[in-house]
Amino acid sequence: MTLDEIKSAVEAGQRVYWAHTGYAVVKDRIGDWLIKCIHNDSCIGLTWLDGVTVNGKPEEFFIGGADNG
Repeated sequence: MTLDEIKSAVEAGQRVYWAHTGYAVVKDRIGDWLIKCIHNDSCIGLTWLDGVTVNGKPEEFFIGGADNG
């Protein structure tokens, strides 16, 4: 998925994950885009500081279902 596809999906209410369902893409309350580990609540930025380069390979991001990831 591209950065724009990831952001659009999250804003549309879809669950987007990176690598596996333990890492969810979220937009926090101040508008930062993050990859959040759902097991320990730690986060990294969705992108590098340039705001364009995604942390992770684009093909590793996917839309998952509410129940089955």
